[in-house]
Amino acid sequence: MGRVTERRRVLRIRDGAVSARPDTLVAEEPLEIRLNGRPLAITMRTPGDDFALAAGFLVSEGVLGRAAELTSIAYCAGATADDGTGNTYNILDVKLAPGVPVPDITLERNVYTTSSCGLCGKASLDAVRTSARWPITGDFALTPELLATMPDRLRAAQRVFDRTGGLHAAALFTPAGELLDVREDVGRHNAVDKLIGRALQQDLLPLSEAVLMVSGRASFELAQKAAMAGIPALAAVSAPSSLAVDLAAETGMTLIGFLRGTSMNVYAGERRIALPDGAGQTDSAGQTVKTGPQMS
Repeated sequence: MGRVTERRRVLRIRDGAVSARPDTLVAEEPLEIRLNGRPLAITMRTPGDDFALAAGFLVSEGVLGRAAELTSIAYCAGATADDGTGNTYNILDVKLAPGVPVPDITLERNVYTTSSCGLCGKASLDAVRTSARWPITGDFALTPELLATMPDRLRAAQRVFDRTGGLHAAALFTPAGELLDVREDVGRHNAVDKLIGRALQQDLLPLSEAVLMVSGRASFELAQKAAMAGIPALAAVSAPSSLAVDLAAETGMTLIGFLRGTSMNVYAGERRIALPDGAGQTDSAGQTVKTGPQMS
């Protein structure tokens, strides 16, 4: 297994004082995912939870939905480092259970793993609509006060960030605010895949009673992964993209951005936001509009 962190020499300059010292950095290495022996995708990731990462990626691609559809995940025994010193743990093979359809996707066809996939917005939305196994459900209500606690709790649960300052994180919460799981990775999409993959391995999909909290922005890719796992609410500390908002609105997902303290923007799925009695939003004409279930 590769190391999560590595040490590098750094020249440190502080207020005119210069010193040389070792610094702890987050590790970043490529991971090749093979499906039934065929190359499927390559992603840059922080080593750790690689099996969950691969499983979650395949959920996002519509290949897997239940633990029973997965026979095994294993590092490829023949994968060796360039200097011939042994297994690099950077290539793994996922074997599907008999009867599970093998998708017509290979590494040569460049399976997209980033938001810069080149697909137009409509094609991207249609792809999620046609491949998602579960509709977005979940009739719970989230208070702004509860949502406001999630970023700090996510940050407090990051074990490697304190040593490196260079990792994204994703967490699953219950609607009542219970922290279910946290994963870290140099790639925000990988952190989400690790969460979803662990849920698949425990046969917990769809995650219809969960809130996904991410440490960065809410891209279309993250909204797509949430939708494919049946997650009804996505919250981010930074901005969403326009296509992420479109996807959330189309699927019925609640999408919250700029979640910082008690301030936040709700871009879609307002019905899951519980406001105090008498609270509402004003439209462009200054009229008050009730939003979500009201609290007594």
